[in-house]
Amino acid sequence: MAISFQFDTVSKPAFFKSIKIKNWLKAVATKESFAIQELNYIFISDEELLKINIEYLNHNTYTDIITFDNSEEKGKIESDIFISLERVMANAEKFNTTFENELLRVLAHGLLHLCGYKDKKKSDIEMMRKKEEESLLLFVSQ
Repeated sequence: MAISFQFDTVSKPAFFKSIKIKNWLKAVATKESFAIQELNYIFISDEELLKINIEYLNHNTYTDIITFDNSEEKGKIESDIFISLERVMANAEKFNTTFENELLRVLAHGLLHLCGYKDKKKSDIEMMRKKEEESLLLFVSQ
C-alpha cells in the first residue's frame, strides 16, 4: 500500500504532515471497504492543472482536482490525483474555511470518487458532501 505526495512545482504547505494524512486516507478507504494499492497526489499550479483539464477532459476551466482512476481490480485503489494548491487556497477563502481544512476536503474528495461517489447530480453532490464531512471528522478524531 503506497500513498505518495509530490510537490515538484509548488511548495509543500507548512502544516502538511504526510504520515498523519496517509494514515487518515487509509482509514477513509477502509471505512468505504477499499484498499489502497497505489495513490499518488501530485500538487501543481492552476495553469498546470488547466492544461491537464484541457488535454485529458476537454474542459477549458480551472478546477481544484482531477482524479485519474487507474484501478484494475474492484475494491483496490490505484490512482493519480492532481490538485491545484492555488485553487484550493482560493476556494478556502470563497467558502470561508481554512486552507488546511479545504485541502483535507479535496484530498478526501478525490479518494471518495475512487470509492464510487459521484458529484454531477444534486443527490450525488449531497452524498459527496456528507462523505467529505465524515472524512474530515475522521481526521480530527485521529
